[in-house]
Amino acid sequence: MWLALIMIAAVPPFENLFAPGARVEKTGGGFAFVEGPTFRQGQGLFFSDIPRNQILLLGADDKISVFREKSGGANGLMFDREGRLIACEGGARRVTRTEKDGSITVLAERFNGKRLNSPNDLAIDPKGRIFFTDPRYGGRDDMELDIEGVYRIDPDGKIARVIEDMVRPNGIIIAPDAKTIWVADNGANLVQAYEIRDDGSLAKRDRTAKMTGGPDGMTIDREGRLYATGPAGIWVFDPRAQLLGIIETPEHPANCAFGGEEDAVLYITARTSLYRVKLATSGAHPERTGG
Repeated sequence: MWLALIMIAAVPPFENLFAPGARVEKTGGGFAFVEGPTFRQGQGLFFSDIPRNQILLLGADDKISVFREKSGGANGLMFDREGRLIACEGGARRVTRTEKDGSITVLAERFNGKRLNSPNDLAIDPKGRIFFTDPRYGGRDDMELDIEGVYRIDPDGKIARVIEDMVRPNGIIIAPDAKTIWVADNGANLVQAYEIRDDGSLAKRDRTAKMTGGPDGMTIDREGRLYATGPAGIWVFDPRAQLLGIIETPEHPANCAFGGEEDAVLYITARTSLYRVKLATSGAHPERTGG
C-alpha cells in the first residue's frame, strides 16, 4: 500500500478529506491502459482498458471480469438513470448505450454530417442530457471536424456543439447542484467551470482550476470539491477552484470515480493499474436526481 500527500492549502485541512488510516492501495494491475471508471451499486466498478478494447468490471469480491469485448476503444463510461451504460467509444468515434438486453444503441457518431473525432468522456444531467468531449489524440489525418469540441445529446437525439474554443477538451463532470459543469482542457492545462443554462447551452463562469500539466478525467464530491487527474496524482480543488492538495499516485492517473457501499471510495485508473483510497466524503451524482 502507498500514500503520499502534498499539502498546498486547505480549509478545512486537506487531511480531513480522508478516512482514518486511509492509504492508496492497488486493487488490480497488468492492464494496457485503463480509463473511464464508473461505479454501479450492486455490481461494482466498471472501467475501460482502451488498447485491449475491453470494458472490465471489478466486483464486490475484488475479482475483475470482462463486461464487454470489442468495446470500440471505449474510454469514458457512465450509467444513466435507467441503469444503462453510456460509453464514449474513442476508437469507433461514437457514443453508445448498452441496453438491458445487451444490445448496443448508437447515440452519436456524426455532427453536421461529419464523423466525430474520438469521444473521450461524458457527464449526464438530471434532465437526461449527455455532455461529452470530443478531442483527438494521436494521428489527425482522418479528422473530419476542424474543432475539438464539447457536445450535448438531448433525450430526443438532437446533437448540439456547446463548447468550441478549447484546445483539447477531455474530462467532464457536473456539480452537485446540476447548475455547473467542469470541463478539463488538456491542451491548456486547466479545468474551466461553465453554467448550465435551462436550454442546455453553456456560459463560462469565473472559476478556472489551473494545473502544471494537462488534466485528464475528473470526479466531484457532495460538497462540490473537484478531483482532477494530472501530474503527480489527483489534484483536489474547492468549489471556487482553489487548490487544496494533491493525492500522489504510484503511476500517472488518467481518471477517477467515487464508489463503494457508502460511495466514499475514490477509485483511480492509472496507466497499467487500478487504485483506491477511502475518503471521509462521498461522491455527487446529480444525474440520479431531478427529471
